Amino acid sequence: MKFHKFISVILHPIVIPTIGVMLYFLLIQNSFGSNQKLAILGLIFVTTYLIPLFVLILFKKLKLIKSFKAESISERKIPIIVMIVLFYLLGNTLQGIPNLRDLGLLFYATSLGLVFIYLFFAFKIKASIHLLSIGISIGFFMVLGIIYSQSFLIVIVIAFILSGLLGSARLHLKAHKPKEVYLGFLFGFISPFILYYIL
Repeated sequence: MKFHKFISVILHPIVIPTIGVMLYFLLIQNSFGSNQKLAILGLIFVTTYLIPLFVLILFKKLKLIKSFKAESISERKIPIIVMIVLFYLLGNTLQGIPNLRDLGLLFYATSLGLVFIYLFFAFKIKASIHLLSIGISIGFFMVLGIIYSQSFLIVIVIAFILSGLLGSARLHLKAHKPKEVYLGFLFGFISPFILYYIL
């Protein structure tokens, strides 16, 4: 049980975007200096980690959610809408910065993935946001491979292995049904491709 909780925390949806951007800066050649990279990482960390954390704390204080896990569909609706807007605005910001259109694509894709999550609520399906997030990461690095004609095979293989561990952990913790895990991963995975071909 401790291992499954550990995996769920380490690969939490509000952590993965920052990890993904760090990998991006390590693997993709760019003209940004160290201070610029830190500034961008800081913006992403605040937008994707600190603000969502603050929102959850606020919602718990207001008793809009019972716990930080936001386990029910009704508890997830408003936080998901907030996240959709945040990620879309972050994508807009990065899209407007020269040489950062790739990261704009990443956060547009995340916003789109969360829209899919919200749409599933209408069918009483609580698709996994954990698996959505790691699915987006895999799809994003595959799209980068297309853009730069470069292989990110090691990153993708490791991410697939981690997604398997994460999916098993979410099922073991009874946080989701198998269908919800698969749907979260699938729609996360396809979101970067959809945005790549649209943009």
